[in-house]
Amino acid sequence: MEAQNGMDTKDVTQAQVKRWRELLASEREAAALYTRLADAGSGEQQQIFRDLAGIERRHASHWEDKLRSAGAAVPAPGRPSLRTRLLGTAARRLSVQTVLPMIERAERADAGVYDNEPDALPGMAADEREHARTIAHLVDGGKPDPVTQIMRRERWHRGDRSGALRAGVFGVSDGLVSNTALVMGLAGSFSMAAGEYISMSSQREMYEREISLEQAELAEKPEEERAELVLIYRAKGLPRPEAERLADRIMADRDVALDTLAREELGLDPDQLGSPWVAAVSSLFSFAIGAFVVVLPYLAGSGTAALGTAIGLALAAMFGVGATIGALNGRSAIRMGLRQMFVGALAAAVTYGVGHLIGANVS
Repeated sequence: MEAQNGMDTKDVTQAQVKRWRELLASEREAAALYTRLADAGSGEQQQIFRDLAGIERRHASHWEDKLRSAGAAVPAPGRPSLRTRLLGTAARRLSVQTVLPMIERAERADAGVYDNEPDALPGMAADEREHARTIAHLVDGGKPDPVTQIMRRERWHRGDRSGALRAGVFGVSDGLVSNTALVMGLAGSFSMAAGEYISMSSQREMYEREISLEQAELAEKPEEERAELVLIYRAKGLPRPEAERLADRIMADRDVALDTLAREELGLDPDQLGSPWVAAVSSLFSFAIGAFVVVLPYLAGSGTAALGTAIGLALAAMFGVGATIGALNGRSAIRMGLRQMFVGALAAAVTYGVGHLIGANVS
């Protein structure tokens, strides 16, 4: 017996039928959830949920057709699950934003459901991955935060815009180089410059890798990258037609597309990745100046008077640095100066205390 799509029903196994029914139930559940979110939402967000529900219904229709073609019974749509009903109620009575993190986690977990599914239609796998991206953008209020978006959506990205990796590299490097330099009798400023050069080089290489991987994706999967741009601009509030027109104009030039994706998706400016040499020289001179402030009193005297003067100059310098940073950032210069002075004094006191204890134990 030949089925509607040319498939011989005897070739369809019970395992296939069971899997199709499970996928059908999952798609119906997702459509019901997005419909409830659309009812609770408003504006462009509401339209996004309606679009997602429509896609899930088309996916469900595909599995219904597969079952019919195989001569298997198509289950009637049932009542949505308790989870879907609870999420819908919470979205309506609290806010859609309240439930989005839970939905985003589920979408992320199911993003690859069709990657190895032989009976899925072309494009269904891409649809599911885009759903995960869409919800991730909405969770962040439509602002593509580089760290969370990249880690959620494209696991090959390992960027760290927060600077934690750079700080870690710098800390380890400075700990090693500083002690080596001091033992050899070299100036601490050269140690700082070396550490800054290594950490900045590591950061720049990491950023360049991010951009090169994005370039590879742009060449291999242009449609997915176009969909990503549409998603970004829709999440920022542009209507779908306008977002699509803007994405098409950007994708028409690969260089422009790469630059835009680097900025919008990765949070990077390809022209401003930082120079290791500039950072190293800056660190060298700034460290030397800071050290000279404390050493200066000992060039003119010694003993308690020199120590007291050095401490006073150090506190004044720390206040000045903090006040300058505050002024540049548009914050209270006095408050930032006092904070810098307090933190610096606390660090110095802890260092002195640890050194005193170690010295006492060694003696």
